[in-house]
Amino acid sequence: MITDFTWMIGGPQGSGVETAANIFSQVFSKMGYQIFGKREYYSNIKGEHSYFAVRVSEKQIRSSVKGTNMLIAFDAETIFRHADDVLENGIIIYDSTLENVKVSDVITFDNDFKERLGNLLKSKNKEDTVKGILELASENGTSIHSVSFRSLLAELSEKLENPRIKNMSRMFNVLGVSLSLGLLMIPSEKLTESVNSIFSKKKSIAEMNVSAANFAYNYATAKFDNIGLKFEEKEIEENTLLVQGYYGTSIGKIIAGCRFQSYYPITPATDESNFLETNEILEINEDRPGSTLVIQTEDEISAIGMAIGSSLTGVRSATCTSGPGFVLMIECLSWAGINEVPVVITFYQRSGPSTGLPTRHGQDDLMCAINSGVGEFPRIVYASGSVSDSFYDTTQVFNYADVFQVPVIHMMDKFIASSVTTCQRFDETRVNIDRGKLLNEIPSDNYRRFEHTEDGLSPRSKLGLENGIFWNTGDESDIQGHISEDPVNRVQMMDKRQSRLDYILEKIPETEQIVKHSEGDFCVVSWGSTQGPILDAIEMLKDDGINIGFVEVKLLEPFPKEFLKKLFSNSKTIIDIEANYTGQLGSLIRQNLEKDPDYYILKFTGRPMTCTELYDTLKKIVNGTAQKREVLTYGA
Repeated sequence: MITDFTWMIGGPQGSGVETAANIFSQVFSKMGYQIFGKREYYSNIKGEHSYFAVRVSEKQIRSSVKGTNMLIAFDAETIFRHADDVLENGIIIYDSTLENVKVSDVITFDNDFKERLGNLLKSKNKEDTVKGILELASENGTSIHSVSFRSLLAELSEKLENPRIKNMSRMFNVLGVSLSLGLLMIPSEKLTESVNSIFSKKKSIAEMNVSAANFAYNYATAKFDNIGLKFEEKEIEENTLLVQGYYGTSIGKIIAGCRFQSYYPITPATDESNFLETNEILEINEDRPGSTLVIQTEDEISAIGMAIGSSLTGVRSATCTSGPGFVLMIECLSWAGINEVPVVITFYQRSGPSTGLPTRHGQDDLMCAINSGVGEFPRIVYASGSVSDSFYDTTQVFNYADVFQVPVIHMMDKFIASSVTTCQRFDETRVNIDRGKLLNEIPSDNYRRFEHTEDGLSPRSKLGLENGIFWNTGDESDIQGHISEDPVNRVQMMDKRQSRLDYILEKIPETEQIVKHSEGDFCVVSWGSTQGPILDAIEMLKDDGINIGFVEVKLLEPFPKEFLKKLFSNSKTIIDIEANYTGQLGSLIRQNLEKDPDYYILKFTGRPMTCTELYDTLKKIVNGTAQKREVLTYGA
């Protein structure tokens, strides 16, 4: 049997759930296991429910599954929301002081959930209390372990002769993860190493948390019965990293030579800029010296305006945002389009419309990225499917922007940004820099910024170069940049800009446009972060003797219709999988190939897809029992 274990911890927002999950992830990573973790949280700052699920396996994993093997709960809401999701033979460790808390006592419940939960407990003849839901979980085969977190702190406080500790409820997170690792009989030194690593910048805090961790670990090994699970240490795969989801784009920008990033804070894009700010003194190889200047602006309009201004000086420049911020950038995006300014916009999607579900996942904004703007102008829309891909794709999209002199919108999303995963160390030697027709000097005073050329791309000056004077406006212009409303010039300039869409399809290698992961009579087509759950589901189906094809479209504008048509030629059934309501990639396929996918598998609850859901639904399609439009709903 291959180990595949999911651990979950939950508590109020701001209670240290993420810290506990990072400790757990580090421990198993140090033991040689593969990790995939996802964080879910509400949009308020403190108080509402937050949880983090970490999946551990001996084999490569790229997604979560339905259900949990172990649940750690230090508040009532976590038990009420997740106890019935614990799998048979699973484990719940909870705070014993919560047993008499009623459903009506949890003020953060919305009325719909409260009604559903009440009806469930009533139908099972259980009290509407924590005790009632735990009894139900026990009857379903879950092992229940209670402990008073506050009593543990009091004992630790007395042992260390530190009276402050007994009131430090924020240490519940470390107690919770340590109790679970003790119950799982994980080597205690791995726990100590991980706690020290997490709190490495605060020595006194680290020492206190190590003491709490060891105390809780020893309590669990002494008080809890052994559950029969044993995790053997594995040989750590060479060059394996445990990374946060936004590391790929952040480090990719540094390596690619991006030296200016502007942003206005917005979930889930902010983490990337915060990482760049923390590491902006990082220096790279001789051909890309210096560090990335990061500026927080007063709004998203200023952010893209500053990035465009920086790009005009010849500096590789970017901004990052999410849906509500992107729509504010549209006027400046159009300005960059008419002036042929290379700039990268990293677009971290979340679930709309409008503010929508501001801390939840979605792939709602594909059509927005492709079609937003004043008038018609070329742009590249490119999507990454994993943390590892996002590193290499980030280095490529800067090349695309420079070479084709267009704005590039790099599509990411909350699923990737909030995940924690093991992956291969990013390989800097695979990164090549191509600045296109960027000039370092102008040989004469006859420079024309928008000169017509055979390939439609004009040599690009940096602001301030001698003899390199040019004009930029938001109006149509002649070859020097002077405003022109002449109809002949207008046709020439529109042809010049729009012709590069075909040029982009010609010059970007097909393997960078679409990735063919596998082939079969049934073929999945998708884009972005659905990649991981799809690949995991396909592996599960392969174990059942079912082969499913999968093509991942990375270049979404301009759309590679001829290449996609060729890839579809040997497949009888096309299945579109997306995290939005309308199947936006399916619309592009219908528009460009005059062919509608045979099936749609869609999820728009704000929660990411699990490979288990996809496995079940793809099997229904293969067996001929599925609807044309299947909607997935799993997740609290």
